[in-house]
Amino acid sequence: MPDKKTDKKTKKGATGTGTETPAIVVEQHITSTLEENFMPYAMSVIVSRAIPEIDGFKPSHRKLLYTMYKMGLLTGARRKSADVVGRTMELNPHGDGAIYETMVRLTRGNDALLHPFIDSKGNFGKQYSRDMAYAASRYTEVRLDAICQELFRDIDKETVDMVPNYNGHTVEPVLFPTTFPNVLVTANQGIAVGMASAIASFNLREVCNAAIAYIKNPQVDLQTFMPGPDFSTGGSIIYNEKEMESVYETGRGSIKLRAKYNFDKKNSCIEVYEIPYTATAELIIDKIITLVKSNKIKDINDVRDETDLNGLKIAIDIKKSANPDHLMHRLFALTPLSDSFSCNFNILIDGRPKTMGVREILAEWLAFRVGCIRRQIRFDVQKKQEKLHLLMGLAKIMLDIDKAIHIIRETEEDNRVIPNLMEGFAIDQLQAEFIAEIKLRNLNREYLLNRVNERQKLEEEIAGLQDTLAHEEKIHGIISRELKEVAKKYGKDRRTDIVYEHEVEEIPAETFIEDYGVRLFLTAHNYFKKIPLNSLRSASDQNLKDDDRIIQEIETTNKAEILFFSNKYCAYKAKAHELADAKASGLGEYLNNLLGMDEDEKIVFIAATTNYQGHLFLAFENGKCAKVTLESYATKTNRKRLLNAYYDKSPLIFADVCLADRDYIAVRDSDRAMVFSSALVPVKTTKNTQGVQVYTLKKNSRLTACLPVEQFVTDDPGYYRSDKIPGAGHFIPEKDRIANTFLQAQLTLGNAD
Repeated sequence: MPDKKTDKKTKKGATGTGTETPAIVVEQHITSTLEENFMPYAMSVIVSRAIPEIDGFKPSHRKLLYTMYKMGLLTGARRKSADVVGRTMELNPHGDGAIYETMVRLTRGNDALLHPFIDSKGNFGKQYSRDMAYAASRYTEVRLDAICQELFRDIDKETVDMVPNYNGHTVEPVLFPTTFPNVLVTANQGIAVGMASAIASFNLREVCNAAIAYIKNPQVDLQTFMPGPDFSTGGSIIYNEKEMESVYETGRGSIKLRAKYNFDKKNSCIEVYEIPYTATAELIIDKIITLVKSNKIKDINDVRDETDLNGLKIAIDIKKSANPDHLMHRLFALTPLSDSFSCNFNILIDGRPKTMGVREILAEWLAFRVGCIRRQIRFDVQKKQEKLHLLMGLAKIMLDIDKAIHIIRETEEDNRVIPNLMEGFAIDQLQAEFIAEIKLRNLNREYLLNRVNERQKLEEEIAGLQDTLAHEEKIHGIISRELKEVAKKYGKDRRTDIVYEHEVEEIPAETFIEDYGVRLFLTAHNYFKKIPLNSLRSASDQNLKDDDRIIQEIETTNKAEILFFSNKYCAYKAKAHELADAKASGLGEYLNNLLGMDEDEKIVFIAATTNYQGHLFLAFENGKCAKVTLESYATKTNRKRLLNAYYDKSPLIFADVCLADRDYIAVRDSDRAMVFSSALVPVKTTKNTQGVQVYTLKKNSRLTACLPVEQFVTDDPGYYRSDKIPGAGHFIPEKDRIANTFLQAQLTLGNAD
């Protein structure tokens, strides 16, 4: 038996001898474990990876772009992507693959952004393609795009904080001092731990104009200036006022996107040239192929990807008889040609995630930008004051240049020149060093007068900068001027059109359903076939399983709705067009699998209707009959199963759908029969009504059959007629018994199996 002790274990020491040492078991509360281990990881993902900050960038983006900036790639020729990736690893130690993937999305070639930050050369894949892979970093070349000037403007003037990199060898910016609200211009998505972010992109020109208007009036209607997002892949926004207001006010909401297309009438070809930002061409094509193979769409002959250097193009060849607009509405409903972008404007503010609407984002960006300009002005003031301080010392020297020259000439030791000048003119060390470095040739009248004028100019500039610092509205004026410059220099027209919901043509779903005649077959073994009439005409006999037989067949259209009544008093609903067409040579579909029924459940009757008009006539073994309006089986929701679909206290022997009252013949014990009109049976709206007694039964008697009178073979149907119910019926003559074979077999709907 193995040792079951759990408090000791054998451990070999350095000498190789076995020694027994107590096992170390540490009890720790789950809350402590989460706080000490999981929470630091979660916060790292939230703060350092997945959620963008107010400048519109995640740390990986910022490290890459700043590396390129320090490499001098804002001007000059492109460099190999591999070189840039390698340099970026000084700031981002997450591996070259992750860095290059980050770079790809920021490039002009990938088309993921309205305003790419990287001017690229080579294959960088496409945002709208799932399978178009980007080339390796050793083949592609990159440099910063011109718009990056607005990201790094005055970054060397201490406009943002600089922090050490991960190994402390260099520094990197915490944020970029962007001169425009890039957080709203650059689409950004990320999944952190317990939260996510999905920021839609807006048109740069519109964002700048909205920001200018917001600076003037924080209560301005922003949608007047930026009516909705703008995506790099184009397409159209189906404008929903309620959803858009939610996005602008709360930062959450869903934006419905739709593809754009042209129709080439000559070639009967639909050409899709812009798709939703959230979709890919391959996903759309795969979905269309699936729909065609499943016979849900029959008007498409071929679909292919014809994307080339000119851009995206999905070609859909259609039948000449098809309506292209109707077909596209059908594809919008069934494929990613119409998709939605779920907005979640979650942004890090001072290291804390915060979900904000557009107005609040502009407010946070404005506060951030004001802080950047204040820091820039303070930096400029400090530099100008330092220069002014030197010129103030020069001014003192100008009062007696000869004295300065005399001090320098009479000083015997070089290291005493500065102290002697400081003592002789009552100036500090910086001023003395500046004066000592002046060249002899500059001791002329013109140079000295220029320095005097420069001092006056510096004093005026410092006073102006300090006045700007003291008045925030002047800082707002600077921001507005920068926004106007950015909008003028880099602004582009919208790519994504806005279509209002009331302008979208609503085409009923029934329009898309192909209308043709079908015949429905139900077998005793629970198999079902839907066969088009044109296929049935050329078909041979029905193929069935051994010992199986057809117990019901009805004719209807492909637009009908089918009701399947089971022996467990349930009704299952299915639309005919959603069921696959079958052939006479096939066995059909097993209804237990098709409808999701219980294994021992069987369908005993099917009915088809296009408008739920008319009645369902039901006959039971106990002699009762019920007439229920078909409207009772109509449901507002798309329910697939109805319970208590008919009376459950007696076996059902017959069911029929009738638009008007008709005559039926009821057979008792296969020896007596009675003809009566369904008009004698009152209409009920309760599905499981027991109906009324139609046939008077003796003890141990039962109703064995019921059928339309025209299906009963007799020379004198009036012989069986009864003008009132309940009735006892008449004996069936031997002649009629022989003519109606079912009387011998006693086959009823209840024991057909």
